[in-house]
Amino acid sequence: MRDWAEWHRGYDDPASALSSRLECVKLRLSEAIDRCQAGPVRLLSLCAGQGRDVIGVLPAHRRRDDVSALLVECDGRNAEFARQCAAEADLTQVRIRQADASQVASFADALPADVLLLCGIFGNISDGDIRRTVRAAPGFCAAGATVIWTRHRRPPDLTPTIRQWFADGGFTEVAFDELDTGPLVSVGTHRLAGTRGDSKEPPPPAGPLFTFREKDE
Repeated sequence: MRDWAEWHRGYDDPASALSSRLECVKLRLSEAIDRCQAGPVRLLSLCAGQGRDVIGVLPAHRRRDDVSALLVECDGRNAEFARQCAAEADLTQVRIRQADASQVASFADALPADVLLLCGIFGNISDGDIRRTVRAAPGFCAAGATVIWTRHRRPPDLTPTIRQWFADGGFTEVAFDELDTGPLVSVGTHRLAGTRGDSKEPPPPAGPLFTFREKDE
């Protein structure tokens, strides 16, 4: 089994593909929070790792006090790292939950989300599980919510198909960032149209959204 705490050491190298991806995700996350309507903002991050994106953005963001965030991470060491960082930044509105993010029950109390992060997931699960997760995403989101996701573009490049799956689910593409670093990382940003509760939205799946496999993201 991969050591996910050790895997995060790649972020310590500012020239790494992970660091480049992180900076892009942070930019898109900051913009997504800015786009939210006035009032409370609900942020949900699945497979949140050490929370470097959310915790890296909120302390200096003009709307930090509007945001309540739930970070779901199964690795205990990563979850504890995130808790310590959130505490050091005095982010009392950020909760870190050690739980299986593939299970809707692990985050149902944080729905509907205004911002949903699916970063570091799509390169580690099967194509079928990616589609299953994307199809479920509208049911996790409030009207106008933003979803941010990541995926490599190694052949065969699945990102055009993922983008179409989001479009089929009622999302409009805000940005698609192609980073020319390492494994050709990309960051997708989509915004949900319509109103949550629309009859077209699929119900949450009864089983797990995905199963991680041993493959580099």
